[in-house]
Amino acid sequence: MPDLSGRAPGPPPDFSQARTRRQKARAAGLDPDYWYAVERSSSLRKGGRFETKFLGRSIAVFRGADGLVRAVENRCAHRHLKLTEGAVVGCRLVCPYHGWSYDGDGKAEIPHDLFGKKAPNIRIATVPVRERYGLIFVFPGDPEVAKVRDVPSIPELEGARPWPHTIVQFDCPGHHSMLLENVSDFTHGFLHRKFQPFDGTDLLRIEEIGDRVELEYKSKIGAGRLQDMFIDRGDEGCDHMLACFDYPYHWSNTQDRIKHFLFTLPMDESTNRHFFIFYLRPGAIRLPGLGAVPRWLADKMMKMTRYTTLQPLLGQDVWVIGHEQDGWERHWDRPAPELSPVVKAFQDLTIRKWDEYLTRSEAAPKGRGARRSGDDLVSTERLAR
Repeated sequence: MPDLSGRAPGPPPDFSQARTRRQKARAAGLDPDYWYAVERSSSLRKGGRFETKFLGRSIAVFRGADGLVRAVENRCAHRHLKLTEGAVVGCRLVCPYHGWSYDGDGKAEIPHDLFGKKAPNIRIATVPVRERYGLIFVFPGDPEVAKVRDVPSIPELEGARPWPHTIVQFDCPGHHSMLLENVSDFTHGFLHRKFQPFDGTDLLRIEEIGDRVELEYKSKIGAGRLQDMFIDRGDEGCDHMLACFDYPYHWSNTQDRIKHFLFTLPMDESTNRHFFIFYLRPGAIRLPGLGAVPRWLADKMMKMTRYTTLQPLLGQDVWVIGHEQDGWERHWDRPAPELSPVVKAFQDLTIRKWDEYLTRSEAAPKGRGARRSGDDLVSTERLAR
């Protein structure tokens, strides 16, 4: 009987089989040789642990009794249970089965009888981890690259007096490229007509510079009635935005008053975690009739907007991207006319960077970087003898 559902014949193609720009962008991963935010620092207390994933790879993140955060492959070398099913004891992550434990260097300690054998030197892969801006970052790629490539710098959030800011975290169905395109595609303002985060879609400039796509828009940012009441726009009106897909991150700057930074974590092919940091210049937040508010109050007001505006607003994007993913899986073989040069440029950069990573991985000597799979490091005396 013929299929009348209109679904595509089979699943979407992988990267090697993709033929169109859209197909390739939706099949591309993100290069693991960058720092990726995985959780808020405040969510991980001493003795806590959690599982995170990068493109399906499971990573165990834990905070020891000394307060330091560590990250290792989420797999006991013995029977391959997830270590996050166990517990943190001191500064070690302990498997719940036989009590094998691992330090931040991935070195195993075996607490039970060794049956006359020497203590084996067993290690699992470790993952570089850092804390910055109230977030925990991991580096899922080559640890040697992590030594020279830093977490992105956000000077406004450094030091003892950071700009008033708030973090909005959410998990989103859909390929990572969909939201990265969404944040700079101002033609989707109809979706947000209730909140009006921007007003105006005049694209003044688009330019690819190395591994970044820079955009300039003439658009009033925070154009909703509620936002407009509390933002001091100064003489220039806050209607000129510089936005950038600074691979694999995204940021914007509206006349040095309103800024954001976006960290995207591709957990698997169709699930992502996103961290938006929104921050406003001190003095840019006001109370109607009273003028600029002090910094401490501005920071509290920013935190409040997370609940009143930002989470509901971004929830609309989560909803629509989930439906876009569903449409992609059903109709990936259908034409999808794209008018925006922004989306095309973002897709081209996503495709190029993933292609470069695949080429680099194929050319790398075996064993370079982190051990993503294969045998654990053990002593020359084989336990199986």
